[in-house]
Amino acid sequence: MSSKVDFLYLDEEDMKKAGVEDMSGCIDAMEDVLKDLTKGDYMMAGENHNSHGSMVRFPESSPFPEMPLDTGDDRRFMAMPAYIGAPFDMAGCKWYGSNMANKAEGLPRSILMIMLNDKNTGAPKCLMSGNLVSAYRTGAIPGVGTRYLAKKDSKVCGICGPGVMGRTALASFVATCPELDTVKIKGRSQHGIDAFVEYVKEHFPQFKNIIVCDTVEEMVRDTEVMSFASTSSCDVSTFPYVKGEWVKPGAMIVAPSAVNIEDDFLAKKCRLVVDNSGLYEAWAEEYPYPTFGNINIIGSKFTDMIHEGKISKDDVTDMGEILLGKAPGRQSDDDIIIYSVGGMPVEDVAWGSICYRKALEMGIGVKLHLWDVPTLA
Repeated sequence: MSSKVDFLYLDEEDMKKAGVEDMSGCIDAMEDVLKDLTKGDYMMAGENHNSHGSMVRFPESSPFPEMPLDTGDDRRFMAMPAYIGAPFDMAGCKWYGSNMANKAEGLPRSILMIMLNDKNTGAPKCLMSGNLVSAYRTGAIPGVGTRYLAKKDSKVCGICGPGVMGRTALASFVATCPELDTVKIKGRSQHGIDAFVEYVKEHFPQFKNIIVCDTVEEMVRDTEVMSFASTSSCDVSTFPYVKGEWVKPGAMIVAPSAVNIEDDFLAKKCRLVVDNSGLYEAWAEEYPYPTFGNINIIGSKFTDMIHEGKISKDDVTDMGEILLGKAPGRQSDDDIIIYSVGGMPVEDVAWGSICYRKALEMGIGVKLHLWDVPTLA
């Protein structure tokens, strides 16, 4: 056996050539991921194998002048390792730094890299630009939900948070709800709203109506499929808030980021679905009750409500259980479905592995050399 190790490097343009922006293909891949999660054919970090990852946050003050400080700008580093089973059969890790102040420099808030590794030896197989992988898998997980749970004749969708996650969520809605013709937008900055409107006009000409909303209520009322993808602090009072009376019967709310929804409405009027219940249980262990706030994903409110006795574990359904026929999907046109999307490294490794294998077929990327024979072995 040879001890030589080479691996592939793929920059963002290589990733685009390898199909990273194929939303329909990504939705198909994420469907397989969600099935694997329910089957148990995966591993993530932590003793329970469901941890989102390991995070480095910075203090508000420090005696060390070189240390970054927490100034409320989401400044952190994070490592997210995972293994995902068939049809991907790949190990890897997403690593990134995040800083909201990046936007003033023309950079994304988070700059992400993904390393894929041989599942047996740990040797690197591919180092790739990760921003588009992460963005598209974040949109595609909602797309799996809307593919199976949204009303197929839905015509009106809503985007609260017209940033990167809002763009890919909309792409997934278009891929799975072909009759959409109206998009309602709620944003914080006029610049972000204007950019999103231009994005919709350029990429999705089927939208005959583009409506900019002044309030969350305006966006929610009469909307059939909606995404909440606003970045937020850990203060629940700053989250977009939804009253049950605003929500149209039959609507589906997808929540890949901060949103708060009335407790009684969640407990009594909604079907609660999550991407992976184990993820929220892991967060509840890492951030003991109350978890919601430390974690801004609505699924953590579900675990808090279970802790409070407002709902039971049986009231929350994993999306993979629906895909595998172990739980029912939409049962009536009036079902209101809340779908929590936490985001997991298994998704990055899965979509990254598909792009990597496509790059190998196409002969693109740069081959990098690690060693012929390791000095210490």
